[in-house]
Amino acid sequence: MDVCLSYSYHMDDEIAKFIRRVNPPRVVIDNEVCKNVTVIKVDSANKHGILLEVVQVLTDLNLTIKKAYISSDGGWFMDVFNVTDQDGNKVTDDIVLDYIRKSLGPDDSSCYSPRSTIGVKQSVDFTVIELTGTDRPGLLSELCAVLMDLQCNVVNAEIWTHRAKAAAVLQVTDEETCSAVTDPERLSQIRKLLGYVLTGGSRSRRSREPKTTVSSSLDESYADRKLHQLMFADRDYDEWENSVGDEDKSGRVIPDVDVSNLHDLDYSIVMIRCKDRPKLLFDTVFTLTDMKYVVSHASIDAEGPEAYQEYYIRHTDGSPVKSEAERQRVIKCLKAAIQRRVSEGLKLELCTSDRVGLLSDVTRIFRENSLTVTRAEVKTKGGKALNTFYVKDASGYQVDAKTIDAIRQVIGQTILQVKGGNTVLKPSSQESQTGFLFGVFKSRSFVNFGLIRS
Repeated sequence: MDVCLSYSYHMDDEIAKFIRRVNPPRVVIDNEVCKNVTVIKVDSANKHGILLEVVQVLTDLNLTIKKAYISSDGGWFMDVFNVTDQDGNKVTDDIVLDYIRKSLGPDDSSCYSPRSTIGVKQSVDFTVIELTGTDRPGLLSELCAVLMDLQCNVVNAEIWTHRAKAAAVLQVTDEETCSAVTDPERLSQIRKLLGYVLTGGSRSRRSREPKTTVSSSLDESYADRKLHQLMFADRDYDEWENSVGDEDKSGRVIPDVDVSNLHDLDYSIVMIRCKDRPKLLFDTVFTLTDMKYVVSHASIDAEGPEAYQEYYIRHTDGSPVKSEAERQRVIKCLKAAIQRRVSEGLKLELCTSDRVGLLSDVTRIFRENSLTVTRAEVKTKGGKALNTFYVKDASGYQVDAKTIDAIRQVIGQTILQVKGGNTVLKPSSQESQTGFLFGVFKSRSFVNFGLIRS
């Protein structure tokens, strides 16, 4: 990848570092002032995007933000966050607390800039594939089968679907070398075949032309940002014409979002009310930042089942929202950002030894049992595959318990676990625990695409 560092970027970084030395950030963590939450206070010189940086650190640690008060109007940035761990308890782990102090405090060696946090970093460990296209049942299975046939192993992946759109960020390695695929001809072949699958094998389809990008660089910490950007570029925020009441076409509850102007103060006020969930604050803050808005003040309340967010925003040029069209666009984009990560369907977790073709086999079994994947997170750590899938019946009906039980018998009852939904399953008397571990399945050929060797 060509990297060009301009003189202005260099000067911006040097100025930011100087300001940081003169006015070092201050991080105070208090576990005494509140009974049930840890209070984190951050004071520092103000920079565009610094709120996103702070929220990113807390989100990456899987902390739950119960309340937040933000003020960054002028040259100084002051935040207060009330947080808990995933179990709803105070944060008492010294390693986590020390990480927060070092990441947000004066010991942090990197100085924030939009380029350094939203950009990419070189890696020789894997090749990153970015995909967007029209969603359909079995799409993930077909993509994984193609990658397996191309001797690529998926080691990490994030897959989102929203409003008939699909986006994915995949990290793959070469089957033989266990490192990044760097041969230009092979990368070109990967682009070609994956693009062929995304269009359903037809160049005359009326859907938007999919985007397939293959590179040997990406900072995996920002896969969420990339997925938001891919979905945004594919205009998934366009409203469904036949949404009914508070639900869209796919049955997801539409968040309550409103934008109004305070003309006397040159602010626009964004009001959000929706069901709370993990990473909600990150999704809304990132969307506003990526759309070139500055959050001057904000108040966040997520202590109950619903979250309330109030933002006072301006453009980076200091002006509020200027027209009704822009107002509607902000509302649509925030609603889409909130809905993209909503976990729709039955949650399944797979834990087993990793091997080439594992993801292809699992998704093929889902497809053969008429299940479609609405969201997936694939991780590989220490030779173990730790995968999470959200699945629905391809016909739109509730997932049948017998179907899930049959799939678990094939894959292994102890390997595939049901972690959510209304489906209650009992262990089978003829439980299969190890058959799938040894890779006894072979992906079936996709004759209609002519891509996979039978």
